[in-house]
Amino acid sequence: MIAACASASAGEGALRVGSKRFTESYILGEVLTQTAAAHGKAEHRQGLGNTAIVLAALQGGSIDVYPEYLGTIDLEILKNDKPTSLAQIRAALAKMGLGVGVPLGFNNTYALAVRGDSKLAALSSLAQHPELKLGLSHEFIGRADGWPGLATRYGLPQQPRGLDHGIAYEALAQRQVDVIDIYSTDAKIRQYGLRVLDDDLHYFPRYDAVLLYRLDAPKRFPEAWRAIEQLEGRISPANMIAMNAAVELEGQSFAKVASNWLAGGQAKTGPRSALMARMFDANLWKLTREHITLVLLSVTLACLGGIPLGVLAAFVPRLRQPVLAFTGVLQTVPSLALLAMLIPLLGMIGTVPALVALFVYALLPIVRNTCTGLLQVPPGLRMAALALGMERRDRLVNVDLPLALPVILAGVKTAAVMSVGTATIAAFIGAGGYGERITIGLALNDNDMLLAGAIPAAVLALLTQGAFETVEWLLARRRTALR
Repeated sequence: MIAACASASAGEGALRVGSKRFTESYILGEVLTQTAAAHGKAEHRQGLGNTAIVLAALQGGSIDVYPEYLGTIDLEILKNDKPTSLAQIRAALAKMGLGVGVPLGFNNTYALAVRGDSKLAALSSLAQHPELKLGLSHEFIGRADGWPGLATRYGLPQQPRGLDHGIAYEALAQRQVDVIDIYSTDAKIRQYGLRVLDDDLHYFPRYDAVLLYRLDAPKRFPEAWRAIEQLEGRISPANMIAMNAAVELEGQSFAKVASNWLAGGQAKTGPRSALMARMFDANLWKLTREHITLVLLSVTLACLGGIPLGVLAAFVPRLRQPVLAFTGVLQTVPSLALLAMLIPLLGMIGTVPALVALFVYALLPIVRNTCTGLLQVPPGLRMAALALGMERRDRLVNVDLPLALPVILAGVKTAAVMSVGTATIAAFIGAGGYGERITIGLALNDNDMLLAGAIPAAVLALLTQGAFETVEWLLARRRTALR
């Protein structure tokens, strides 16, 4: 909790920019952050997941602004059945304490694409080919302006398969799928020689890039906001495609591409960074610190809650199954779903909801091992302790828990090692850690970036296991010496 408070105070007085988990949103988030930072404090909460997560963060005040698209605001956020006017959109958003403005200058509409050797030319022709395999992003499948409406409009019989946008192009090239959803400014359309299917029934609305912001943001950050307003109309479709290409095809960082564009109005490319350079870049210590903090705090909190629950389960037989069943059910809740639910419940993103989620997942091994360890204490030793005049509390502290310690410690070790891996999901809600690199790698289908996050996480898990095994060995030696 101390880290959470520190993070909150560090962000106080800063314009907080959010972004979704795809290349263009990362880049635009950096453009906004760097523009604002020239006129005050600004920070980028990057890769916050899908529309629902980033919108909840905006409404909860965890971020102040993020790049969005008019079609998404109109149909997905406001749930309008058909496109409405900008005045109507603004009036509806004002009731939510939000505003929309600063059109950036390009339209990035949704579309479906096939391989260049396909004979398909229009979306309507998909209805005559039920055998085609569709690999669509999970958000597109669930959006009101995505697959459900598209399938109804065109009478499409296919059942799409959920596929992360970052790996969709490769899956299409390898013929694992036949059709994918794309953004019209994706740099990989030309690289993979894809054919964009004509929206002949005009299903997709315009997706002009704009800023969605809290209505109080311009007043709280007047200078920064005036600078941001100067971006209006400056990013052409060609600019955006070039910036996307600099990241996805040339391996440049989001921050560098944004900085180059702001300096010269165009994206500059360069050599792709090697794996070792990415792994040991300037952010390594920061990400390591964030990851270790999440693991330490969550496991500590799980011990404070889990050990007493394990004691309760061991000594109150009628509560044993309910306690173990409850902690077991908590373990089955999907991690991303839990994080998504915690954002509106807690009204924030970042460290606090990540800690709650990690605490929940660390409970089961600690509770179960505490209960098991206590039940394995020989009844004769308990009777002897009572015969010596020990109260139940003294017996618990001086006999039961010391004898059960190796089993309890094994549970804590399991929880800690699991938490090192699970903590990588914290990056989806802006809590940092090694998962930040993994989410970027997934968004870009960049194996080097994925490894730059996965390898340190694996090393940290091994070090954690080694540290616990050293403690267990020292305790075993001490126990042997006392005999």
